[in-house]
Amino acid sequence: MKRLVDAVWGELDDHEGRSVSTGQPPRALRRSVQSVIVALWPLLLLWPAWHYQHPLLFSLRDLETGLWLAVACFTLWRWRRLPLLTRALLLALLLLVGVQETHWRLQRERVLAAGPTARAVGAHFIVGYTDFAEVAELAEKGLIGGIYVTRRNIRGRSFAEVRGEIAALQEKRRQAGLPPLIVAADQEGGPVNHLSPLLEPMPHLATLTEAADPGQMARRYGEAQGRTLAALGVTLNLAPVVDLKPPKRLENDHLSNIPARAIGSDPAAVTAIAAGYLDGLAIEGVRGALKHFPGLRRVTRDTHLESVRLDATPAAMTADWQPFRALAGHADSALMVGHVALAAIDGQRAASHSPAVVAMLRRDWAYNGPIITDDLNMGAVYDLGIAAVAAESLAAGVDLALVSYDPRQIYPALDGAAEALERGDITLERLTASEERIRGWKNQAGFSGSGASTSANSAAAVMVRSTEANCTAAPGPKGCSTHRPSAPLR
Repeated sequence: MKRLVDAVWGELDDHEGRSVSTGQPPRALRRSVQSVIVALWPLLLLWPAWHYQHPLLFSLRDLETGLWLAVACFTLWRWRRLPLLTRALLLALLLLVGVQETHWRLQRERVLAAGPTARAVGAHFIVGYTDFAEVAELAEKGLIGGIYVTRRNIRGRSFAEVRGEIAALQEKRRQAGLPPLIVAADQEGGPVNHLSPLLEPMPHLATLTEAADPGQMARRYGEAQGRTLAALGVTLNLAPVVDLKPPKRLENDHLSNIPARAIGSDPAAVTAIAAGYLDGLAIEGVRGALKHFPGLRRVTRDTHLESVRLDATPAAMTADWQPFRALAGHADSALMVGHVALAAIDGQRAASHSPAVVAMLRRDWAYNGPIITDDLNMGAVYDLGIAAVAAESLAAGVDLALVSYDPRQIYPALDGAAEALERGDITLERLTASEERIRGWKNQAGFSGSGASTSANSAAAVMVRSTEANCTAAPGPKGCSTHRPSAPLR
C-alpha cells in the first residue's frame, strides 16, 4: 500500500515546497492519501460479504463463518482506535452479512413450519445433506421428496452405516405416512464416482464403445453397478451422460469436463450403450436419468459458473438430441434438464426453468416421465436467485428440483416455490399433474413403498382442501378460485 502511494506521489517529492490544487504541501497530501487508503481496507471484504453463504464457497463455509466472527470481534476490540471511515465500512459489511443471515433464518423458519404450501411444493425437491437430524426433520414433515447421497455422506463410514442411515430416513417417512424418499446418487463411472470408494469405482462407459456388443456389455455394467446401488438404498442414479462428446475440453471449463464424461460422439453408439446401461440398472431396481438436456457438446462456458446460451436451431441439434429422444422414458428413466438456454425455443430462460422447453418435451416428444433439474446451486441459475428459479422450474412443469451441493439453499428454494404457489404462479393443477407423474413413475419402477400414495392424500390435494376451507371461511382471499386455470398442462 505504501508503494502505491509512493508511485502516485513520487514526482511531487522532487519539488519541495510546490503545492497542488488543494494548496497542501506534497508530503502532507501524500500522508493524507495514505491515511484514506489505509482506512479503506475493509473494502477488501466487500466480495465475500456480498456473496455470503454462496454455494461456490460451500467448501469454505467454516472459514467463512470464522472470518465474519473475527471481523465482528476486531471491530469491537479496536473501535475507538479505528478511523471513522473504517468504522463505517466495517459496520456496513457486518450489516450486509447480518441482513442476509437473518433473511435466510426467516426463510428456514417459514419452511419448517410445514404449512400446506411448503409441503405441496416440498414433495418436488431432492436435497443433499450434511446433517442427519436436519434432513430427517425435512423428511418427516413431508418437506422434501428425496435425498442426494454423495462423497461427504460416505467419508469415513462403512457401507452398513450409510445403508442404515438411508433406511432410518425411509422408516421415518413410513411412520409419518409418507411415500418413500427418492434416493439419488451420481455414480456415472470413470471420473464421476461420487460413492466411491464405498462402492467399487467402475470404468467410464466410453470404454465399452470398442466391445463386440457394446449394448450387451453396458447392460452387464448397469446390472453390476445397480446391484451395489440398490443394496445401499439408492433408487435413482443420475446417469448416463448422453451429451455427445466435444472434440476437446474448453479452456474455461473448470468443473463440467464433458469430454471426459461423455460416452462418445456417435449418436447411435451413445444410444445403444446408454440403453443397455439403463436396462441393467432397472433389472436391479434402480432407475437412471438421461443428462444434460439440451446437451452440452456445443456450449462455450461452464454452467457450474456462468449462464450459457445455445443459438443452434432444433434442426441443427438433431444429432445431439438423438440419444435423449430415442431413450426418453426407456426403462423408466428420468430426464435431467440442464442450465442451458436454447435461443430458438426460449432465449430468456435455461431449459431447467423454461415452460417452452418442458412443453416441447411433453407435447412434441410425448415424454411423460419425470423431469429433474440439474443442481440449482450452479452459477448459471443461482445468481438469478435460487428462490425465483426453483419457483419457475415447478411452474414450468418440471417434476423434481435438485438442490444438492449446498444443502443450506433448500430453504430459500422451497420458500420461493411455496410463495409462488400461494400467488398462483405455480398452479395446483400443474402440481397435481406432476405428483401423479412421480407417483406413476415410482409405481412402475417398483419403489413406491407403502406410504401415502393416492391422489386423495397427496401434498397437492391437502393444499387444495386447505385452500377450499379458507375460501369457504372467508370468500375472496388470495389463493381462491382466481388461481385455478381450467386445464392443466401435463
